[in-house]
Amino acid sequence: MFLRKIAFILLCFSVFQNLKAQELSAVVSLQTNKVDNQVDPKIFVQLQSQLKDFINQRKWTSDIFTQEEKIDCSFYITIESVVSPGVYNAKLSIVANRPVYRANYSTPLLNMQDANFTFKYQLGQPIEFNENNVARTDALEANLTATLAYYVYIILGLDYDSFSKHGGAPYFSKALNIVYNAPDGSGISGWKSYDGQRNRFVFIDNLTKSGFDKLHEISFNYYRKGIDQLVEQPEQAKVAIINALMSLQELNEDNVNSMAISIFMQGRVTELIGLFSEADRTTKKQLMTTLSAIDIANINKYKAYFE
Repeated sequence: MFLRKIAFILLCFSVFQNLKAQELSAVVSLQTNKVDNQVDPKIFVQLQSQLKDFINQRKWTSDIFTQEEKIDCSFYITIESVVSPGVYNAKLSIVANRPVYRANYSTPLLNMQDANFTFKYQLGQPIEFNENNVARTDALEANLTATLAYYVYIILGLDYDSFSKHGGAPYFSKALNIVYNAPDGSGISGWKSYDGQRNRFVFIDNLTKSGFDKLHEISFNYYRKGIDQLVEQPEQAKVAIINALMSLQELNEDNVNSMAISIFMQGRVTELIGLFSEADRTTKKQLMTTLSAIDIANINKYKAYFE
């Protein structure tokens, strides 16, 4: 009886550890209205469930995350067309946020779209991913999990970068490994440098090449010295945020229209307006100069509050 109790306690501890081990709290949503009359809806119901389990239940790091530390993220998959039975063209939108220290709100980590998402899925197909065999034997099947795993590692890299200088490097390396060993075949794109100016290759190339080392320091300064200090030291935190943005402006001068800088600013406009809409005239003028260089797409929104 004693041994059985010990075994039960160890089992419970193991289950508890596994429950804590996962790093992401992901929502997976499939939009299928464009192909609903062509595909058995049970296929997409099962796919959505399997992908959610794949992202949330797989252990992606060696660290243990508490429930409060998990990274909130969403993967929105819009099925655009049926290429052939079981093969789909889709668009993928990824949104990730991380909690702010001692606050009840979160801050954006990633907000982007990937329009080059073609994959194969059939009812009953297992969702598998192996870092040592990314491409597998069926490239279109492999492209489904390779693409999602790539973005999981991107999210983890950005999250770790925000807590320690260059903390995300191991996860960016894992994403780069996926790119180097990505599935290749008819209909698959986004993994090569020549697949366009904004794709998976370009993004991870930005995040891992030496010319962008400063971006990782900027990320740490923005989040850890800035956003995370807003509750306890709001004025110092805002100065740190402005300084980080000015450093980003300097980096942008040598890397105009880079994908990594653009994505860093994606989804940032609401946060910055909320922080600085009541700032003094000098601060607002300084912000306008900086944001006019690094977030041109949202310049009119900034003008409405900062001019």
